[in-house]
Amino acid sequence: MLTVGDRLPEFRVNAVVSREKGKEFQEVASEDLRGKWLVLFFWPKDFTFVCPTEIAEFGRRARDFADRDAVIVGGSTDNEYSHLAWRNAHPDLKDLPYPMIHLTPDLAHKLGVVHREAGVALRATFIVDPDGVIRFVSVNDLSVGRNVNEILRTLDALQTDELCPCNWQVGEPTLAA
Repeated sequence: MLTVGDRLPEFRVNAVVSREKGKEFQEVASEDLRGKWLVLFFWPKDFTFVCPTEIAEFGRRARDFADRDAVIVGGSTDNEYSHLAWRNAHPDLKDLPYPMIHLTPDLAHKLGVVHREAGVALRATFIVDPDGVIRFVSVNDLSVGRNVNEILRTLDALQTDELCPCNWQVGEPTLAA
């Protein structure tokens, strides 16, 4: 798995971006995401139980990420047609404000985010800086959802470019070297 300090690989993948007829799909490319912070997260499978709780929470918190000049992109190894069917079927996913990408086998391999036994995407989260460098990686067991508040807190800390102690929150002092 790629880790802190690695560069995010170049990619160009299909995504579902809307439920509006004729505007459902769009290509998402890494080059289009440069210059902003990127929160890239993956879930194991569409039409499951833990996954929509996380996906919906990222959607509810999209404004918080945008306020930090961060873009959210989520996805799984299911393709964009599966994502669209799930968005149409699940009330909490209907109006997501970010793309749901098809994590292609090539991109999944480059990132190293496929569960060895289950063959699905790990519940992985990457925070990538505006220069394309991975600054944070977190992986949860397939059965445990992540904490979006902690991802926001980590993004805040990374954006200070200072030493941030345990449990640091915006507005609290950072550390001197």
